[in-house]
Amino acid sequence: MSMSHQTIRVWDPLVRIFHWSLASTFFIAYITEDDFMTVHEYAGYAVLSLIGIRLIWGIVGTKYARFSNFVTSPKTTIKYIKSIFAFNAERHIGHNPAGGAMIIALLVSLTLTAITGMLYYGIEDQSGLAASFVSAWPSFLSDPLEEIHEFFANLSMFLVIAHVAGVLIAVIQHRENLIASMWHGRKQADLDG
Repeated sequence: MSMSHQTIRVWDPLVRIFHWSLASTFFIAYITEDDFMTVHEYAGYAVLSLIGIRLIWGIVGTKYARFSNFVTSPKTTIKYIKSIFAFNAERHIGHNPAGGAMIIALLVSLTLTAITGMLYYGIEDQSGLAASFVSAWPSFLSDPLEEIHEFFANLSMFLVIAHVAGVLIAVIQHRENLIASMWHGRKQADLDG
């Protein structure tokens, strides 16, 4: 069988810009946690803004950007994950079921990280976008909010590492460069001719 070199556009510019911008802003927020609060705060706002844009694009965006294209049932996702470990996972042009589940997990975890960070900052320093909203909240909520914020930040980092591992496994199993695809937006239409 010969290899086909026909490619198709899968990831539109918004998806690709979102992906790399979210990765960058989360990384910036994560490493500036205690030392550069202004940078940390604005990176958190950027994360939340990017997620808002992605949620809208997940509904009205291009074919492979829509949640309806890649969000599957837990049963389908578990079946797909088992097929990965059995080394017979089906290749998907868009996100596979495990990738779809990871996207949802990351969006939820990052949203909770950003929101709890805003609430914590509003109570602790009476500053930030949530300050007026939480101005009447008791100050003893500051410590639990900080713990919750750190939990979700660390969970998000764990999910990022798991995401990268999943991508690398898919690269090996399907012999295609998914990292390059997320830069230029194209994937091979059919790897087996």
